[in-house]
Amino acid sequence: ILLIAGKNLVRIDFDQLRYEADFRYGLVHIRDNAESIAFYSGEEPEKAETKRRLQTVVENFNLLIIWRVIIDVMRRSINYAGNFFPYLIMAIPYFAGDIDYGRFIQASFAFSMVEGSLFFVVNQIEELAKFTAGISRLEGFQSKIEQVSQTAENNKVIKPNYTNYILIKNANLFPPGSKEPIIRNLNVSIGKNDRLLVVGPSGCGKTSLLRMISGLWQPENGSIERPETGDLLFIPQKPYMLLGSLREQLCYPTEEEKFSDEQLNSVLAEVKLQSLIERYPDLDVKQDWPRILSLGEQQRLAFGRLLLNAPRFAVLDEATSALDVKTEEHLYELLQKRDLAIISVGHRPTLIEFHQNVLELVGDGGWRLLPTTSYDFDRS
Repeated sequence: ILLIAGKNLVRIDFDQLRYEADFRYGLVHIRDNAESIAFYSGEEPEKAETKRRLQTVVENFNLLIIWRVIIDVMRRSINYAGNFFPYLIMAIPYFAGDIDYGRFIQASFAFSMVEGSLFFVVNQIEELAKFTAGISRLEGFQSKIEQVSQTAENNKVIKPNYTNYILIKNANLFPPGSKEPIIRNLNVSIGKNDRLLVVGPSGCGKTSLLRMISGLWQPENGSIERPETGDLLFIPQKPYMLLGSLREQLCYPTEEEKFSDEQLNSVLAEVKLQSLIERYPDLDVKQDWPRILSLGEQQRLAFGRLLLNAPRFAVLDEATSALDVKTEEHLYELLQKRDLAIISVGHRPTLIEFHQNVLELVGDGGWRLLPTTSYDFDRS
């Protein structure tokens, strides 16, 4: 009975850890998206969802208490019974005169010592259940890490090279869980100082293509040759803002000691963030940057990172979507002065002049590659 109860307790402990983690994640998610929720007046739905998650935690915790009480009652009952059991066994031969009082006490003491050793696991069953639940979660985590590592080791499709090009040959890309390719038999080459604009309707696979180039998604077949990680920098539509100083924001992912204050201030001025220099003359000041900076300021800051890190290839996923056309043109002009190749995803016709070729994804896995001089943005 205790074995069955212990197994149930392990499962419930495991669920409790998971439900509490989900509840904490929900609270962090609300905190990180508080402004968007306020714009939607979504306080009530978020409150209802938070209460639902909390209710799940409380209900499972109540179940946990019930099983702990059952196990505790059984454990104490066994312990109390164990105290009297040797006396009941030895009482018959003692009153029959077969053993004297000394042997009676000696036998009872020996039984108690053996009982204590045997019941050690029983007395620690609650702690063992907690420990087992924690180990199960760590085992699952470790299994996922090994799975990802094994996938990376077995990856024969994406190959790093040490030259100035990205080469995609006959690549078929399937979204996770889909049997239909979102990109079919893609053949593209991006060399030194080439500039490729990727366009197409929503959902046609533009961001998926960038995920494939970065190695986040694996193509079903074909091959991809790309530079080492340090020579390739991705800028998403919503840039990542780390928890750190303004200096760390700008230098990321390179070590901050590599750049001087003069370089950082110069780059901030180049991307039209002089106001940040005025507001925060101390580059080591730490703030909640995702909340302080608008999306447009974050995108300009991401361009500052790109200028500082100076990779050979830059991949921009609608990296200027929150900027006006004039600022967008200014930032792309800065990139044109640099010795780097660019792959851009965008929807604005104004991006055409900063690129040499257009890769149009037309849906259902189809695509076409054209020089910008032959591409009609309005017709697409």
